[in-house]
Amino acid sequence: MASNSTKSFLADAGYGEQELDANSALMELDKGLRSGKLGEQCEAVVRFPRLFQKYPFPILINSAFLKLADVFRVGMLGSLASIIPERKNAHHSIRQSLDSHDNVEVEAAVFAAANFSAQSKDFAVGICNKISEMIQGLATPVDLKLKLIPILQHMHHDAILASSARQLLQQLVTAYPSTRMVIVSLHTFTLLAASSLVDTPKQIQLLLQYLKNDPRKAVKRLAIQDLKLLANKTPHTWSRENIQALCECALQTPYDSLKLGMLSVLATLSGTIAVKHYFSIASGNVGSSPRSSDLVKLAQECCYHNNRGIAAHGVRVLTNITVSCQEKDLLALEQDAVFGLESLLVLCSQDDSPGAQATLKIALNCMVKLAKGRPHLSQSVVETLLTQLHSAQDTARILMCHCLAAIAMQLPVLGDGMLGDLVELYKVIGRSATDKQQELLVSLATVIFVASQKALSAEVKAVIKQQLESVSNGWTVYRIARQASRMGNHDMARELYQSLLTQVASEHFYFWLNSLKEFSHAEQCLTGLQEENYSSALSCIAESLKFYHKGIASLTAASTPLNPLSFQCEFVKLRIDLLQAFSQLICTCNSLKTSPPPAIATTIAMTLGNDLQRCGRISNQMKLSMEEFRSLASRYGDLYQASFDADSATLRNVELQQQSCLLISHAIEALILDPESASFQEYGSTGAAHADSEYERRMMSVYNHVLEEVESLNRKYTPVSYMHTACLCNAIISLLKVPLSFQRYFFQKLQSTSIKLALSPSPRNPAEPIAVQNNQQLALKVEGVVQHGSKPGLFRRIQSVCLNVSSTLQSKSGQDYKIPIDNMTNEMEQRVEPHNDYFSTQFLLNFAILGTHNITVESSVKDANGIVWKTGPRTTIFVKSLEDPYSQQIRLQQQQAQQPLQQQQQRNAYTRF
Repeated sequence: MASNSTKSFLADAGYGEQELDANSALMELDKGLRSGKLGEQCEAVVRFPRLFQKYPFPILINSAFLKLADVFRVGMLGSLASIIPERKNAHHSIRQSLDSHDNVEVEAAVFAAANFSAQSKDFAVGICNKISEMIQGLATPVDLKLKLIPILQHMHHDAILASSARQLLQQLVTAYPSTRMVIVSLHTFTLLAASSLVDTPKQIQLLLQYLKNDPRKAVKRLAIQDLKLLANKTPHTWSRENIQALCECALQTPYDSLKLGMLSVLATLSGTIAVKHYFSIASGNVGSSPRSSDLVKLAQECCYHNNRGIAAHGVRVLTNITVSCQEKDLLALEQDAVFGLESLLVLCSQDDSPGAQATLKIALNCMVKLAKGRPHLSQSVVETLLTQLHSAQDTARILMCHCLAAIAMQLPVLGDGMLGDLVELYKVIGRSATDKQQELLVSLATVIFVASQKALSAEVKAVIKQQLESVSNGWTVYRIARQASRMGNHDMARELYQSLLTQVASEHFYFWLNSLKEFSHAEQCLTGLQEENYSSALSCIAESLKFYHKGIASLTAASTPLNPLSFQCEFVKLRIDLLQAFSQLICTCNSLKTSPPPAIATTIAMTLGNDLQRCGRISNQMKLSMEEFRSLASRYGDLYQASFDADSATLRNVELQQQSCLLISHAIEALILDPESASFQEYGSTGAAHADSEYERRMMSVYNHVLEEVESLNRKYTPVSYMHTACLCNAIISLLKVPLSFQRYFFQKLQSTSIKLALSPSPRNPAEPIAVQNNQQLALKVEGVVQHGSKPGLFRRIQSVCLNVSSTLQSKSGQDYKIPIDNMTNEMEQRVEPHNDYFSTQFLLNFAILGTHNITVESSVKDANGIVWKTGPRTTIFVKSLEDPYSQQIRLQQQQAQQPLQQQQQRNAYTRF
């Protein structure tokens, strides 16, 4: 019987097959909370999060919190601090509960006081003295004092409050020397200093003093932990004396655990501006050489330590010093860093334990940084990695492949040298179906794609395909094909996608793979382009467009309501339009030969006062082409703004496509349409930007080459000549010869952010309009919830939400009245900051014109860098503006009064007739 009642309760609560509205579901959960059985109460509590996800709106959530608070009674108020931070009655309740004789209530009040102090300045200022009295009071138990002290970390809202809290903590550290009290007080001290940013140098000195003089290991560990926190947050506040004191402590301590912690702090500092301060020449003093400093001495001692963690941090410090101090002669340090990295690599690549792999990651990161900062050392680093690859464990091999790929991306010249060894290793690699072997196949193939730079040779393709034929895991093949698409190896990608078409069970997956195959085939058609051969270029572009149109049809079929593939579809449509624009421009350039200007073109130009008209029809066609490329650039900009969740490499790729359109548009203007006013200064800095990928590097090289050609021809020949058209055609061919890179966001969405809007009032039926009188204003309330995926804020976070409300008149009813122009339209915009991913605001809208109006609410977001992203959504409701009763009555009375007069006028007319 009890089990039946439980099933009935769960079903009625909206979690079984029966779905109820929000209020009914909440009432049923309330029944479960009030049940006399503990099991049903717990079941009801754990069901509340799902209710919040389904109906994430404040009215229901507040009601639910009140019901939950009635069950828990004590700690709920503290959890509500972020929602009601300035509620005075809540502040008063917390102050009263701190004086309670009930220990449970006092602990709940302490928890609430900490949360409210973090949110409310007024509460923090008001409660600070109360907390100080309780901490200093003799009647307060020590355990309660230990719980009260952490509240002081939130007293950072102004300088006076932070200063008083710091003085109290200073007194506590001196007056209560017990280990627990010192640890809690020091940690609170550090958190307060990190938040207020005023007394950070003093706090660093205090922590170093305890690290050096206090004999207790627990206090030393706490000091190291807090120093690491300050090194991460405020490295610029560390003086040379602070780093020197930490080095001396690390050199003197006999304990490896403490030395490891101190080296971790120094390793963090060595990668920041603090290391430059340490080696800088102070005023009036001669700066010490890096080779003779205690920091270098410590790092050199630890490079070959028997503790892997200490050795890793020692090498990290040496690497950071070598890379940061570029102006100094550090040949000895460079060699120490390389030898230390080699020894760590040999040691950790033979060990599969998690500790060894963590150490190996540190060493490999240092190798990438060293190769980038000191390029002359990169060859020896690569040779060490290739040698060790053959004997390393599979887990280590995967990490080493990632390191090799990163180095080859930064220094492409090293790619050809490592390709032979990589292919040989791929031949002898194991063929088992374990996860590590599959991951190794993908990682090694990625390095080969990066190292090959250009199209893969037939031998390399044969080696990869031969290995993949024995692998039954289709997911591995897909990942390798995806990497080939990202690196521009489209011929290899097409073959791999083709082999996967018959291995998927869903038609959506089939269409997705088929679209990728067609796109790869389309890009492969462009590899046959040759400069000066324009007819061949037109044929290649036409062939590419044929496969692109096939691919976009498959891509559309692969989309679903839950996965609409909007970015992928728009990116491919833009690529198609760009290829068509390129083809049209080549045809326009060819028209100078096929359709030269007529004999009277000069006379027409003189008559119209436009010298460009003497070139004939090509001038108008060039103008249309320039406008088309500018339109494409604008559409690429819109795609960029709509891709809030994209990774930086994908956004950079979209930006490069936009720059290609702007480049051709500028070339047309500078060569043909307006050579006199063309400026090259704003385009001259494109080569100065640092390229993070081979695709970007090659595109930048093309941009610079095209700009140089255009600038050399500018004003040299009278437009339009065959030199100008040849320059434009060669620019198109140069851009298309760089294989397109399909970046990660095309295949994989690592960050997911969406906004859900709710409008009130809202009609029961979406097609029905909301009735409002024309002499009144409609108060439109817009509520929204920001929803995240599994990795919120991975690339960027929402700082504020911009809500734009506009209305348009759909249909007009009644007579036309003379109405001020301000009352005819509604166009409003507001910015709101989400609070715990929730936001709300209101708009007052006028509907003076009788009829049906369409209200559109569109949202966009601004990230922490101030960049606006057009994320949507776009919501629409209808409003019907009705005439108010009083105006209607007056109008009817006027009509009735006019009717006898009209009848009399008609009778008079008949009489005269």
